Amino acid sequence: MSSKNLAVYYIALQHLVILANMQDQVVSDSAIDDFINDEESFFRDVSVLQDHGINAADLKKLKQAGICTVKGIQMTTRKGLSNIKGISEAKVDKIKEAAAKMNPSGFISALSFSSLRKQVFKITTGSDDLDKLLGGGIESMAITEVFGEFRTGKTQLSHTLTVTTQLPGARGYTGGKVVYIDTENTFRPDRLRPIADRFDLDQNAVLDNVLYARAYTSEHQMELLDHVAAKFHEEAGIFKLLIVDSVMALFRVDFSGRGELADRQQKLAQMLSRLQKISEEYNVAVFLTNQMTADPGAAMSFQADPKKPIGGHILAHASTTRISLRKGRGEMRIAKIYDSPDMPESEATFSITNGGIADAKE
Repeated sequence: MSSKNLAVYYIALQHLVILANMQDQVVSDSAIDDFINDEESFFRDVSVLQDHGINAADLKKLKQAGICTVKGIQMTTRKGLSNIKGISEAKVDKIKEAAAKMNPSGFISALSFSSLRKQVFKITTGSDDLDKLLGGGIESMAITEVFGEFRTGKTQLSHTLTVTTQLPGARGYTGGKVVYIDTENTFRPDRLRPIADRFDLDQNAVLDNVLYARAYTSEHQMELLDHVAAKFHEEAGIFKLLIVDSVMALFRVDFSGRGELADRQQKLAQMLSRLQKISEEYNVAVFLTNQMTADPGAAMSFQADPKKPIGGHILAHASTTRISLRKGRGEMRIAKIYDSPDMPESEATFSITNGGIADAKE
């Protein structure tokens, strides 16, 4: 058994023993095997397709394009695969056919899907009240977007999550590494040190677990996602959070005016689709920060707040959970569920401290 399989085995054993103690049952070998198979299905390397007649050179080209798993092939269109240099349409059909044999796709019952959802984990924000608002924290296999004006705590929340991701959590969550894509040059590694002290973590170890990249254009931002996918595959199950701060800043610069709006939204949709697929393919949480803009039509409709998040309907539909942030008194901030598939519209207050995001003190 490989070291990775061994680690997964012990995690599975630990989880199932706890469950058995709660239910006064005996843990069976088949139950452990099922758990391991579920974990392994996330990270099944494309190299296994060699057994189905796919050339090793073609598989290498897929990896260079950021497609490293069998599930990743199923998430990519035929057109997308054909755009990879050296992959013909005939090869695409053969690759798709082989991937379908490895991972049969189709309908499953809601009960089966509920079992798959048990692999979802939550990352604490550092504030109990904010965690409660989010149903436990930032969710994996989903995109969580926060938006607000300047000084509402978006980047501070990003820095705090960079540290809290490395803390063990509920339901067997063991903590993990973070990828931070910075588009506005606002990431400060020294900001992580007092946050690490607050949670009794070694400062240098915390910083060493953060993979940082500065994006300079919207194209560069998209290219970085290929490197992210390759890294997530290389260290399967180790990375738990991907932060993009902020998601729209470079798109606002690279595309200007209504004449380029359609092109911008198309490129944005492709990037958000890539982020969603990465979150599901590698079971990681994706956290995006977003800016706001004035809404000229708001005054006509007598809206209380004449500002709205940028990105339009494309970003609104791509984000699983949207949270609006606004300023309160002093260092207090107010978070509100703006859109969510499973949480009611509600508010929570938190404060920005030297140790990161924390509960508000009245």
